[in-house]
This record gives sequence, structure tokens and C-alpha cells, in this order.
Amino acid sequence: MIDLIAHNLAPIMFTTVMLMLLLGYPVAFTLAAGGLIYFVLGVEFSTISSEIRLFWPLLQSHPDRIYGGIMSNETLLSIPFFTLMGIILERSRMAEDLLDTIGQLFGPIRGGLAYAVILVGALLGATTGVVAASVMAMGLISLPIMLRYNYNAPLATGTIAASGTLAQIVPPSLVLIVMADQLGRSVGDMYVGALYPALLIIATYCAYIFVISLIKPQWVPALPKEARTLGDGVTSLLVMIALGTGLYFLGRSFLFTGIQSPEWQLVAGLAFSVTTVYILALVNRGMNLNLISRLAQQVIIVMVPPLALIFLVLGTIFLGIATPTEGGAMGATGALIISAAKGRLSFAVLKNALDASTRLSAFVMMILIGARVFGLTFYGINGNVWIEDLMLALPGGEYGFLIVVTIIVFILGCFLDFFEIAFIMVPLLVPVAESHGIDLVWFGIILGINLQTSFLTPPFGFSLFYLRSVAPEGQWKDKVTGHTRPGIKTLDIYKGVLPFIVIQFLMIMVVIAFPGLVMHYKGTAGTADPSTIQIQVPSGGGLSLPPLGSGTGTAPSFGLPPPSFGGQPATPGTSVAPAAPSLGLPPPDFGGAQAPAPAAPAPASKTPDLSQPPAFN
Repeated sequence: MIDLIAHNLAPIMFTTVMLMLLLGYPVAFTLAAGGLIYFVLGVEFSTISSEIRLFWPLLQSHPDRIYGGIMSNETLLSIPFFTLMGIILERSRMAEDLLDTIGQLFGPIRGGLAYAVILVGALLGATTGVVAASVMAMGLISLPIMLRYNYNAPLATGTIAASGTLAQIVPPSLVLIVMADQLGRSVGDMYVGALYPALLIIATYCAYIFVISLIKPQWVPALPKEARTLGDGVTSLLVMIALGTGLYFLGRSFLFTGIQSPEWQLVAGLAFSVTTVYILALVNRGMNLNLISRLAQQVIIVMVPPLALIFLVLGTIFLGIATPTEGGAMGATGALIISAAKGRLSFAVLKNALDASTRLSAFVMMILIGARVFGLTFYGINGNVWIEDLMLALPGGEYGFLIVVTIIVFILGCFLDFFEIAFIMVPLLVPVAESHGIDLVWFGIILGINLQTSFLTPPFGFSLFYLRSVAPEGQWKDKVTGHTRPGIKTLDIYKGVLPFIVIQFLMIMVVIAFPGLVMHYKGTAGTADPSTIQIQVPSGGGLSLPPLGSGTGTAPSFGLPPPSFGGQPATPGTSVAPAAPSLGLPPPDFGGAQAPAPAAPAPASKTPDLSQPPAFN
């Protein structure tokens, strides 16, 4: 019995820890306790099983693993920055302004409010990166409006919950930051790779609303004319967009030609055009010039600051101007400036934002510490080998592995938080993915979309809980119309998210089937010219290699001095070795043309003594 336990300690440890997590025990302490308890058992069983490689001095590695791998990790430093940025923007009521303005813009068409919720969810995801803030803000603001104008309750709740989860896949997502850290890949590559899948998911959400507007138009009615307080003015908005585009090309073609870097030239052109249009809208409002419509004026004033912030964060990262950590710092600073400019930055708001950012960062750090303790023990009992053997035995090769992993993570997402899955499962799956030759950024985006889906899956989808906390349970009175309306049932929320769960799962299959949606990130990396590569081997003897491909098309000499037999030095500057014994063998063929005869006669060499080994100087 003891032998059986010793040889199966890895699956026993994994199953025990997962069961404790499913029972609701704190994640960080469950991982750490499981790691320490099974470390003691592993040391005792190491005399029985040769597969267990644990010994007491190994515990001394924990301080270095914690301080070196977690506390000094610059990638994880971006988490508090992005969290602070998102909370500041949420406290400044940016979501309220966006929902009101975009709702007015799309109000005349069926499903306009639903389109507005989806687009605002994408914008909030690109600025806040926090699901809770997005779902709760849109639930408080847009849900009463959608119910007021007779939107179908399950459709309204499902749209809000699903749109809030876009913060999980739209950069700068906390999921992508954590995933990049666990996969050992660049956060910038993860952001670039996630861009097309995120846009595809947003487009698919909008396509679903469009289909509903055709099949069930009574579920998604257009706003009545009296509710469109900003009136019409789409033509004026299109004219302002055309003006901004023209100013951008004017700046790049004439005003900023002195800037050598194309990236900075792009930034200067965009800053010039957007700032000019924004100032024009502010002047029009402040002086009542009526040069543009109220709708165009409101859209520009409300949309430009968050879009500028998105470009400040993501644009600088994509262009290679800033690292993700630097982009997060700039984003937090920009959020403070925007909030202060609107007069909504107070000491209380700043205190609450710093408190929430600190708590979330500490939460992530504690889980990471527990995961490090768990990982040391699990690897010491060959748990990684057990996982790898189990996964490599799956049929179907890399696609079979991806499909099975997708199903496993999808099921775990019904019960566990994405941090728990990312810190426990991903490090175990990485070696298997590498064995299959799977690109880890592609693998990370697939897992990221899957973890986004975990926020929607009953019974423990966190997005469902966030929406349930702000949606009215019983009858409520509409303050605008004065009518009493029925509350939102939990079943309505569950029914509403089911179509979006199906969409999410289909998007995972699409990304698996078409890896080019992610692989385009490799096109952003520079390519090296092999003819310019120089390889130098430092040594005391002066041995060095010339640039590959150098020479005149002859057989390569690699810049090595020819051997000297008997101490006779080789003539410098020649590429052909001096006369040396051929021992009756043909000259070596390196795949090139026959080496030409030397221009100068080679120095005479002594007759070699074949009884002695050659001496290389």
C-alpha cells in the first residue's frame, strides 16, 4: 500500500489540492499548505520511490524563488498600474458618459442600446481591464434604460454580462499579463496576438444582436424620438471624422517630416489631428458657435479622452515605444489627468482606488507565492512528468491536446477563478505544449478566451454574480417614467448568457483552426540578415570566426589559421592552408566551389613526422 501511494503521489497531491479549492478554501493558503504537507510526505517516501527527488535542504530555495521570481518580476508590476487606471476611470463616471453618448448615437436603429453596451464594454476593457468594474457600471447605468424601453430581460442581462467580460481578452487585460508571466512570453506579444481575436469576438457579439433584431425585433426596439435628447447630426460627425483624417495626413506629409522615426511621426500626426478636432468641439460648446451638431460635439468630447488613453497605453506598446509596465504607468497617470480635468478626482476617490489596487496586487502576490510552494513539491515528485505523459498520450496530436485542454479549462472555469487556473494549470501544461511544438502565445490566447468564458459559466461565473449584485431582484420603480417594473430573476441572467457562451466556445474553435489570427504578432519582430551575423568565440588563443558568407564564393575557411606542423608558422592573410600531408585522402568538400590556388606561394614546411601528433599553434 505504501509503495502504491509513493508511486502515485503526484496524482494524489493534484486531486487533493483541486478538491480543497472546489470546497472553497482560500487559494493561496490551500496551495501553500498542500505544497508543504506533500513535501514532508515526499521526503519520507523518497527512500521508497526513485521518482521522488525531495530533500530537506530544498526548502531553503523558497526565499530566492519568491523574491527572485515574484517580487522582482517587472511584468507583474504592470498589474497595480492597470488596476489603478481602471478604478480611477470607473470612479470618474466615464462609463456613464460613454453609455449615454453611444446609446444616443445608435438609438435610432433596432438594438442600438445593445450595440452601445457591447462597444462600451470593449472600450472599458481597453481602459480598465477589470471585469467587475465594467459589469457593475453597465448594470447600474444601462440595464434600467434597456428595461425602460422594453428590451427582453434575458437578452439585456446577457449582453451586459458578456460585454463586461471583454476586459479579459481586450488588451490591456490582467489575464494576458498573468498568462504572459506564466508562459514566459512577452506581454507585448500577448497584446498584439490578442488584438484580432478580441475584435472578432466583439464583431460576433454585434452580429448576434443584428440577427436578433431581424428575428425578434420586439426584443430590441429602437429608442423613441423623444428619448434621443441629442437629436440628429451623424452627417456633422462624419465631416469631423473626415477633417481629423485630413489633418493627420497633412501633419505626416508636411508638418512632421523632420521626425526620422516613423513611429514617432505617426504619434505626432495623430496627436495633432485629434487635439485639433477636440479643441474645435470644446470651443464650439463653450462659445455656442453651432458649427457642428450637438450629437457630434458630445461624441467627440466624450470619446476622445478614453480613445487617447487607449492609444497612450496600447499604441505605445504596439509601436515598441514603451514596455507594458511603462504603458501601465502612463495609463494610470493619464487616468488621473482625465479625472481631474472633469473635476471628479477627490481625495476619497484616490484613496479608494489605491486601496483597491493594493488589495488586488496583494491577492495576486499571495496566490503566486502559494503556487511557487505548490510547484516546487509537485515537480519534485515528478508531477510534471505525470501530466506530460498523460497529455502526450491523447490522440490527435497538437489539435487533440488543444481541444482536450479547452474542455478541461472550460469545466474548471465553472468552479474556479481565472487566477487559480492560470497559476496552477498553465505551468503544468506549458511543457506539453512545447513538446507538441505549439506556439505559446497562440496557446495563451486560446486559454485567455477560455478564461473569459469562465466568467459567464454557471453556477460560479463571477460576471453573473457582479450583475446579480446590481440588478433589481424585486419590483422597482422607474424614476423617469414613474412606472413599476418587475425585477430581474437569476434565471433570466443564466438564460441570457447561454448564447454568448456558445459564441465564446465557437471563437475558441476558430482561433484553434486559424492560428494566423494570433501568429501575426511574429510579423512585428525584425528579421536578421544572415550575411551580417558575426560569431565570435572569446578565448585566450585568439580564435575567432569571421562573418558567415564572407569570402569570394570559395570553400569557407572560417578564418582559422592553418595548422602548423613542426612549429612552422602559417602565412597570415591567406585563406589556403600551407602544404600539409594529405595522407592519400581527398581534400575536404564543404559544399562550395573548389578553392582557388593561392596568389602567393605557400611557405615551405618541414616534412612532418607522422609518428608524432601534429602541434597546433
